[in-house]
Amino acid sequence: MTVMSEVVKQLTKSLYPLGYDIEIIEKHHRYKVDSPSGTAIMLYDAAESSIQEPITPIYGRHGLEDERQHSDIGVHAVRGGNIVGEHTVIFANNEETIEITHRAGSKNLFATGALTGARFLAQAQPGLYSMKDVIQAQN
Repeated sequence: MTVMSEVVKQLTKSLYPLGYDIEIIEKHHRYKVDSPSGTAIMLYDAAESSIQEPITPIYGRHGLEDERQHSDIGVHAVRGGNIVGEHTVIFANNEETIEITHRAGSKNLFATGALTGARFLAQAQPGLYSMKDVIQAQN
């Protein structure tokens, strides 16, 4: 998700000024209680950080009666079955649609990431780090 967040930042910098609309769709299992997910919020923040004007988050479209504004970023949550986690960011204009999607196949993915982060921290100097630091250290 760290890599996806960076990709979203770069695509937003390139595409939003060209008139592309941005929508975020996240899917999780039926038992997930937070909505939108923290990851969806992270992706929203990544897009927003690359835009130099006021942006409005739109959480679902129920009850809205006005046309979509370019400054809107839609954030939509889906809950059902045993979906581990899926996040899609859509960049759409009148000519094309670009979608970036991350699908977690199992929760083992999160454990692997946590162990990789722990190994990084065991060797790091005291400080504040993010998963971006962990990924950069592996390259």
